[in-house]
Amino acid sequence: MSVAKDLANLDHSRDTLYPPDDYPPGDFYSDEPELESDRHLQQIFILLMSLKWLWQDRNDFYATGNMSVYYSPTRTKARDFRGPDFFVVLDTDAKLRKSWVVWEEGGKYPNAIVEILSESTAEVDRTGKKILYQNTFKTPDYFWFDPYSFEFCGFTLVDGKYEAIEPTAQGWLWSSQLQLYLGIHQEKLRYFTPTGELVPTPEEAAVSERQQRQLAQQQVESERQQRQLAQQQLQQLQERLRDMGIDLDES
Repeated sequence: MSVAKDLANLDHSRDTLYPPDDYPPGDFYSDEPELESDRHLQQIFILLMSLKWLWQDRNDFYATGNMSVYYSPTRTKARDFRGPDFFVVLDTDAKLRKSWVVWEEGGKYPNAIVEILSESTAEVDRTGKKILYQNTFKTPDYFWFDPYSFEFCGFTLVDGKYEAIEPTAQGWLWSSQLQLYLGIHQEKLRYFTPTGELVPTPEEAAVSERQQRQLAQQQVESERQQRQLAQQQLQQLQERLRDMGIDLDES
C-alpha cells in the first residue's frame, strides 16, 4: 500500500459511526502483515518478553506485538483498525486475545505504543499514525525506533498534544506509563529501571542466575578449601608441638 493511500485511510471523518449500543460483535482475528525483517521480529520479542519478565508477578496489563487494534466501527467499513508493532494496555486482564477490540475492552486504548520503523512504514509512523494515536487513541506515550539507522524518538501527551520527551544524558527516554526508561543498548531498544539497571530478557535473566549460582558454589568451595587448609595447618602445628614435648591436650 502506498504511503498516500495509507495516510488517506486514517481519515474516517466521512464515515457514519455505529451508535455505541449497536456495535458489531468484536471477535476478530488480527489482520497484520508479516514483519519486514529478523531485526523487526527480534526487537518486538525483546520488548515483549523483557517487560513480561519484569512484571511477572502482575496480571493487570496486556502487552503484545504486531496485533490489530480495532476501533470506531463504521457502517461503510464495518470496522477500522491499525496495527501497532508493540503496545501495552494497563489496568486490564492479562488474558490471551485474537486482537484488541476497543469496544469489547471497555473503551480502553493502549497506554504506550512503540512502532519499529521500516522503509515502507516510516512515513506513516511519523505522521498519520502519530496523529491517530494522539487524537483518536489518546495514547499517553508513543515511541518509534529504527532497528537499522537507530533513529529513536518519543512523545508524551500533554493537554491533548504530543510533546517530545527530553532524553537523558545516555539518550534514554522516560515512559511515565511504564515507569521505565527506553534506550538503545547493543543496537536494540531496551528498558531500563528508574535506577538505570537494564531490564533483562528471560534468557538473559536465566544466564545471570546460572552465573550467580556458579559464583555462589565457587564461594562455598573456596570457603571449604580454606577451612580444610586451616585444619591441616592446625594439625601440623600440633604435631610440631608434640615433637617438642608439648601436648596441648594435657595442658
